[in-house]
Amino acid sequence: MHSERETIRRIKDAVKRGTFIEPFTPADVNLAIGIDYAGVFLPKHRVGNPRFKGKPNTEHLTQVKRGLYQLKRFHFHPLL
Repeated sequence: MHSERETIRRIKDAVKRGTFIEPFTPADVNLAIGIDYAGVFLPKHRVGNPRFKGKPNTEHLTQVKRGLYQLKRFHFHPLL
């Protein structure tokens, strides 16, 4: 099993290369980057997932609908 950081990097690279498109399923991720745990990893690291034992999960993904995810987009607000 890869580290969280390595798994997210590999997902981002695969999207950037066009290996799969967004939104994607856990099966897409498993196949594209050669892992077998995306079905647990993606829901765990989605925006709004509850904390685990009081510790927040890192939010890397947005759930589009059940079973479909996309990378979280960061929006920067200009200083006023």
